[in-house]
Amino acid sequence: MAFHILVLLVVIVWGTTFVSSKSLLLAGLGPSDILLCRFILAYGCICLCSRPIRLFADTLKDEALCLSGGLMGGTLYFVTENTALEYTLVSNVALICSTTPLLTMLIQYLVLKKSKLSRSVFAGSITAFSGVGIVIFNGRFVFDLNPTGDLLCLASALSWTLYTLISKELSNRYSPLFIIRKTFFYGIVTLVPIWLYQDAQAFDISILRLPNIWMQLLFLGIIASFACFMLWNICLRKLNTIVLSNYIYLVPVVSILTSELFLGEEANLITLAGTVLVIAGMYLANKRTDK
Repeated sequence: MAFHILVLLVVIVWGTTFVSSKSLLLAGLGPSDILLCRFILAYGCICLCSRPIRLFADTLKDEALCLSGGLMGGTLYFVTENTALEYTLVSNVALICSTTPLLTMLIQYLVLKKSKLSRSVFAGSITAFSGVGIVIFNGRFVFDLNPTGDLLCLASALSWTLYTLISKELSNRYSPLFIIRKTFFYGIVTLVPIWLYQDAQAFDISILRLPNIWMQLLFLGIIASFACFMLWNICLRKLNTIVLSNYIYLVPVVSILTSELFLGEEANLITLAGTVLVIAGMYLANKRTDK
């Protein structure tokens, strides 16, 4: 139960990052500016907690997995999601990116042949996904197909799925602290070329002096990245991968509810009904899943 509570706290924090990221974008920072600051802050915190610092994994294969984890869970996940917003509707991005648990389930059962797909897991995942759709569209179904944007969304969801599976594999041999340190290190390495191409020339370092800016960045870097990635990987060692991934369904729900709270909008019955479906679906999917 304790690990379920920890994962719940993680997805609640991740759900609130939308408000912080949006405020930073409106203040003049670019998407890769925000990501690079997040990763550097998170990596700095990890290095402070890692004494002595272990530089490499035991084998070249494991080091390659660490590189893949940093690329998938660090750079590709965030960059594809942010770039998708330039091509398609926010509702498309939120809905397609929330397919992560479904992709995890399918890869686990159909590709990796880890275990048998039960009816309760499948039904629960579909129920939770339906609830996410209800919350996102809020009774106003607008799904504008855009091949470029929607494929980027799918790439984002697949990136996080692969990161979770890679981290699960590494968790059998390495500590959560080592895994996330490698994740953010390789995340920085693979993000820098994108930052140099997209936002480096327009970056104004003086903006970091503003209290609201650095407070938001500290939240995103230390809490949402360092602390939450650490807790996610700790829980990954204790919980079934499908169980853990199903909590991702709550992220768009929390994002929308938080946005409504900070923007002064009221949550209506449709939003509440969708939230109930998400929770019911998660309960159904997790009820019979081996821990």
